[in-house]
Amino acid sequence: MDERQQIAKRVEVLGVIKDDLITRLNLPYTPEDLHEDVSLLGSGLGLDSLDALEVILGIEHSFGVKVADDNISVLRSINSIADYVIATQNGEEVKTWV
Repeated sequence: MDERQQIAKRVEVLGVIKDDLITRLNLPYTPEDLHEDVSLLGSGLGLDSLDALEVILGIEHSFGVKVADDNISVLRSINSIADYVIATQNGEEVKTWV
């Protein structure tokens, strides 16, 4: 995959993640409002543990990838979710930070 294809893939994945977050969690934002580096948990979007479960379900449903129960680091930001999804879809080993 060349660089343009990689960028297009990332833009597509980010769009799906943002749309899914807004829809699943009924967030009062548009995709353009959500910065890719915003913290999802805590002071960023302020999501709680139930929201985190919804996000994980959305990732698994939208992209067909499994998120390990002990891999909460995936939920650091929208970018970290995109990194995980793309790496997993490419068959790359994904490091788990707890």
